[in-house]
Parts: sequence; structure tokens; C-alpha cells
Amino acid sequence: MTAGRGSSRGDVAGGPARHLPVLIEEALRFLAPDAGGTFIDGTFGAGGTSAAILARGASVIAIDRDPDAIAVGAEMARAAGGRLTLVEGRFSDLDRIARAHGHERVDGVVLDVGVSSMQLDQPERGFSFRAEGPLDMRMARTGPTAADVVNRMDKGALARVIAVLGEERKAGAVAAAIARARAKRPLGTTRELADIVAGAVGHRHGVGIHPATRTFQALRIFVNRELDELAQGLAACERVLAEGGRLVVISFHSLEDRIVKRFLADRSSSPSPSRHRPETVAQEPTFVRTTRGAVTPQPEEIARNPRARSARLRAARRTGAPARPLDGTAIGVPTLPPVEVLE
Repeated sequence: MTAGRGSSRGDVAGGPARHLPVLIEEALRFLAPDAGGTFIDGTFGAGGTSAAILARGASVIAIDRDPDAIAVGAEMARAAGGRLTLVEGRFSDLDRIARAHGHERVDGVVLDVGVSSMQLDQPERGFSFRAEGPLDMRMARTGPTAADVVNRMDKGALARVIAVLGEERKAGAVAAAIARARAKRPLGTTRELADIVAGAVGHRHGVGIHPATRTFQALRIFVNRELDELAQGLAACERVLAEGGRLVVISFHSLEDRIVKRFLADRSSSPSPSRHRPETVAQEPTFVRTTRGAVTPQPEEIARNPRARSARLRAARRTGAPARPLDGTAIGVPTLPPVEVLE
């Protein structure tokens, strides 16, 4: 998953990309990178966040599941004099990746969650309905595509995906329209799907987003299993951060922010046995939250980059308590059919 680097969430999912790292000054304040420290940028993208950390004298392990992002960062890595390590992979594996590069613990992790500007800028990647392209949407270029999902998934399951991940109120109508269209011939392009969705959703008075925005968002999140990846990534951060290490997460959608919020709320509390749950084992907090609520962009940043307005930053500091098992459902990861299970 890549973002900040060009996340396009909310009203521009699939729209023009932005290239500026969002909330970068706030992220650096909570991350506090310094010379000699080792930090993980779990969502490298175009490299803006990694570059800012490197400028503070720290070393960076930068991860991205998109091979294009890794290729684009090669020159930056050469110029960093050994302080930037680029890894093609998923941030859910960041603790394993850190160990593979000689670091049992790191001083900080930053995750900027969403879709990359580079991905949106390439019509052949199929993320945007603003330009004609194949219905792909895969960040890692492997596994089932969005075309596989819309052409082969059961209509009821498809409606649930669109309703849950896109928060689309007319998900049933959208799924039915897709089912009717694919019965005639398979859907293959972004504009073809966008037109079908727009016909099912119609114009919403007072709503400035394209009618297909929520459906495209849902398909992208589903194809890339972004919410599962986020939950697993947070657990990996808990395992890899040294005591006193800092975690910064920037999200652009309520589903993502809810997962981050619940994870940090759970990890900053001490569940104790009760007469209702006597099996509960008392546990020390693994994080101390360093943000009160979510940090949002200042008006000046939104004026420079309107797409920053949906960004939410949450940060925490790692304690010395042992990492806990992860319960994705408890922190808001929805239960959905596996992407591999298609008709």
C-alpha cells in the first residue's frame, strides 16, 4: 500500500493525484528522527517522507509493495550514501524486513496509508476513472484484478464489498447494474465501469464527488486487502519498535482512521480480569498515545493542497511491555469474502 506520496481519498478517489507529503511537519514532530537513528517508512511511494527523515540525519528502511515505487527510488538510495534501504514488500511484514536488514528494533515507524499519486497518474494501472485504462487496481501487480472481481463475484457479495468498503448507500443497485452489464459481455475498462456505476447511483444534489468514487474506492481496498494490511502493519510496528520508539500513522478515510484509533486505544489501556471475563489476563500498555485525538491539516496546507483536508494523523510512543496478539475484528477490520473466492 502506498500513500502521502499521493493519496487520493475521499472526494477524489480516482481523481487527479497530489505529490506533496501531507502533514509532513507534524509527522516529523511526533516521529522525532535524529542522526544515528533507524526509522521505517512503510509506504515509500514517491519518497517525500523518506527524504524528510534522511534530511534529519537518520537512516531509513523504506518499504513499498509497488515495484514501480522501488524503481523510482533507486537514485535517492544511491544519493543517500547507504542510509536508505529500499525494500519491495508489504508493511505488514516490516518487523521481518527490519530483522532481515540487521535491525531487531527501530526508533520509529511512519505509515501514510492510501493510494499513490504515481499509481493514479498511470492509466494502465486502472486506479482512476478519470482516464481510460484496464480495470486492474493492484498495487503489487499480482493476484486477482478489479476486473476479476466485478466480472466473477457473486452479486450479493459484490454489493457487500461496495457497501462496506465504499460506504455506498446504493451498493445493491450498483451491484445489480454490474451484473446486468457483465451478462452481456465482461467489463474491462475503468470508464466502462464508471459509466455503469454513475447510471445506477445517479446525480446526488449537493454532493461534489463523481458517482463512481465510492465504488472504485471499495474495489481498490478490496483487491489490495488494505484494511487487513493496515491492521497487520500496526501489529508489526508494535513488535519492531524499541522502547521509546515512535509510531506515526496518517490515514485518509474513516475506515482506516477507525482501525488506527481503536488499535491505539486498546494498546494504551490495561485490560484486567473481571467477573464477566475472568479469563482476561492483565496486560501492561504497549503504547502511550502522544496525540489527543487526530491531528488534521492546517488551513494553509489545505489551501496549498485541497486533497489534504481528509488526512488524520495519530501518533504514539512504544513502552517496554510485550507485544500482544492481534484481533482484527475488535479494532474494526470488516469480515469480507477472500478476494480469491470468485464465481
